[in-house]
Amino acid sequence: MVKLIHTLTDHGDDVNCCAFSSSLLATCSLDKTIRLYSLGDFAELPHSPLKLHSYAVHYCCFSPSGHVLASCSTDGTTVLWNTQTGQTLAVMEQPGGSPVRVCRFSPDSTCLASGAADGTVALWNTQSYKLYRCGSVKDGSLVACAFSPNGSLFITGSSCGDLTVWDDKMRCLHSEKAHDLGVTCCDFSSQPVSARSLEEQPKQFVEDWSEEDVSSWLCAQGLEDLVDIFKMNNIDGKELLNLNKESLADDLKIESLGLRSKVLRKIEELRTKVKSLSSGIPDEFICPITRELMKDPVIASDGYSYEKEAMENWISKKKRTSPMTNLVLSSLVLTPNRTLKMAINRWLETQQK
Repeated sequence: MVKLIHTLTDHGDDVNCCAFSSSLLATCSLDKTIRLYSLGDFAELPHSPLKLHSYAVHYCCFSPSGHVLASCSTDGTTVLWNTQTGQTLAVMEQPGGSPVRVCRFSPDSTCLASGAADGTVALWNTQSYKLYRCGSVKDGSLVACAFSPNGSLFITGSSCGDLTVWDDKMRCLHSEKAHDLGVTCCDFSSQPVSARSLEEQPKQFVEDWSEEDVSSWLCAQGLEDLVDIFKMNNIDGKELLNLNKESLADDLKIESLGLRSKVLRKIEELRTKVKSLSSGIPDEFICPITRELMKDPVIASDGYSYEKEAMENWISKKKRTSPMTNLVLSSLVLTPNRTLKMAINRWLETQQK
């Protein structure tokens, strides 16, 4: 029989999240505070509540050892706390300053992922407290996050219902419309991913898509009206990758030239991602924002190179901070990186031989 053990009523507003370590309970609230309790007698610790956030605290989590607590807030920061003393260890500002909705430690405590309302996800080094990598999803706020047991993968869930799988270098391995409404939570099983490794076999993963997987992909690309046509023609992942303008017109009977062009463009994007993951692109050729091979690289004032369109979009959203360092950009001028572009083109030529 389940029975009530204890009721805690210390927060002055809604409680958004609670987390356990082996000896402590942490709670965070709209009242801007985090409270710590002993699991032995549920007494609040002397250094509780923890106060630093200037707006509501959305999420909190313990490091695997329980010695560090992370909290994130509408104020755009993720804060690390010493659970034994309540001391603030670091205040990490989300790239762009958007409200942070979720944060999670990697299994070895070396990294912390934070997801924000603008769709950005940041990976932080928990030893140096510096930004390691940054990525983003196209739509929705990131509201859920989890690491795989070995820490080589992590997954994010958005308010639009999308799930995105990333590797530890912030490369997007897979993304799909998983739910009609927003994702509220996601997690990995305790067993490592082995049956179909997204890291080791990304190309085979797409080729193994079922007809239902293709339907989900179509919906995620805004091509819901084509789901019945693709199902009627039994288009699975392998067939999808082999479609061309003739098969779309002659076999699938898609009459609209504009619609055929859109489908081909989306398929080509998918092929590019598959090739990127399977061919081992040098890391310096990959845009830190899109995590895809750069076509038109530019150098920003932070010294890093980015895909021109991606960086222009980043800046247009009033993000005047570096996607890599989180520091304010000294200039918004983007300089073409012709040397890098030539190196990328030479590398592409070697891949086609």
